[in-house]
Amino acid sequence: MTHTRRYPPIASAKALVVLVCAAGVLSACGGGRSAGDGGGGGSRWNPVTWITSPLSSRAPKTLEPEGGYGKVDARTPVAQILSARWEPLNEGRLLVVTAIAPTKGWHDAALVNQTSQPAGRIVPDADGVLRLQLLASPPPEGSADAARAAQPGADTITAAMPISTVELRSIGSVTVSGGLNGITLQR
Repeated sequence: MTHTRRYPPIASAKALVVLVCAAGVLSACGGGRSAGDGGGGGSRWNPVTWITSPLSSRAPKTLEPEGGYGKVDARTPVAQILSARWEPLNEGRLLVVTAIAPTKGWHDAALVNQTSQPAGRIVPDADGVLRLQLLASPPPEGSADAARAAQPGADTITAAMPISTVELRSIGSVTVSGGLNGITLQR
């Protein structure tokens, strides 16, 4: 007796391979979680998660900007602005401001925009004036530096801010204010 082996038709074999591949792809979309545990699968490619998955898992928790609204700077204005000048840069200018505080020990000085702006942007007011304030941290209360008066020649505070050529185009002038006075520079 001779045995003849029957092979499935080629069309049905191809359909079987496609079906096994499709089942493998769809099972990979599940991510190991079932739809019954509330997850609907763990992949964002799984269409079930488009409806059942909460959007908050991928979206920010709040619309509040980084650092919060109206972030309060603990530094205080430096008492007296002595000078302000422009220094050339390859791509713009460097605004250099020198001031003096009433006592020794002031630190962490910076030029800060008086109007709130996004981080890293320098934009003047509608009238073309960039309004800055020179802020610094005073020495700790009760320290030796807080009790000694600053000497004009030795205890000056200098802060600088680079301003690019692109940002300078919209700036007509810069006003830097301190605790007691301010200085205006034309561009």
